[in-house]
Amino acid sequence: MRITRALAAAGLAAAFLIGAAHAPQAVAGELPGDTRFFNNPDSLVNKWVAANPGDSRQQRIASRIASQPQAVWFSRYSPATVTEDVRKVTSAASAKGQTPVLVTYQIPNRDCGGASAGGAPDLASYDTWVRGFAAGLGSGPAVIILEPDSIALISCLSPTELSGRYASLARAATAVHSANPSARVYFDAGHSAWNSAAVQASRLRSAGVLTSGDGIYGNVSNFRRTADEVTFTKSVLAQLGTSSGLTAVIDTSRNGNGPAPDNAWCDPHGRKVGENPTANTGDPAIDAYLWVKPPGEVDGCAGPAGTFAPDYAYELAG
Repeated sequence: MRITRALAAAGLAAAFLIGAAHAPQAVAGELPGDTRFFNNPDSLVNKWVAANPGDSRQQRIASRIASQPQAVWFSRYSPATVTEDVRKVTSAASAKGQTPVLVTYQIPNRDCGGASAGGAPDLASYDTWVRGFAAGLGSGPAVIILEPDSIALISCLSPTELSGRYASLARAATAVHSANPSARVYFDAGHSAWNSAAVQASRLRSAGVLTSGDGIYGNVSNFRRTADEVTFTKSVLAQLGTSSGLTAVIDTSRNGNGPAPDNAWCDPHGRKVGENPTANTGDPAIDAYLWVKPPGEVDGCAGPAGTFAPDYAYELAG
């Protein structure tokens, strides 16, 4: 998933499509500090660890990466099976008393045609897919990372396309809340070295975060240091207004050494995993540190985007 891009002109942001149906915002508030996030036994890293007990890299990857809960991405367009695919994850998490972190990644024109191009063929198909996704959520707590890059990366969209995207994101969050009121939906805030807090907040408003969202997320698949992301996401929240009740989560999966010296975004060397996933952040504005981008699942330079590269995982785990 591409992160560092030329900034789109601020004037490109269009007003939120009037009349898009959405439900009232779910009750805002900090995730319980003792929340236990779901570690999916079917993750690529867990499968690799199980299949490679004699590999010299296995112990480090197992202890530092596979041991930690990570997000489950729904990035393959499979409308016929998405409900059951989601239900498999949420049921397993519920049986363990854990909270799954689920990433929807199907918005049309995702990644603006970059290394992670794909998604639903059009917004009507996306809306149908999201309703299928929501139908598998069950009734337990869940964290939904709604469409990484969908708000920070809009340079490939016309004003009409952008307005349609914003309306569809609001509908997606509404579908999730309607299916499972216990789910919390977080909207894309980019990261601290991308758009300004004011620009990002304006776009988030247009996408309906104030009426359809529970919060925002920062640093997904990127390498910005946690302190910088806390400052940035708080600035975005301030731009959205203290009465919004919104909070933030931050991806710390690969930010242990901060960004690469040249700010490379695609599998740069010398990076490390960051803070372990936790909802006990000590900051009421920050709901959780999460491993949204599973460490070792590459961006497209160390292997095909989304595949697991044990050499890269081993480096991140060092």
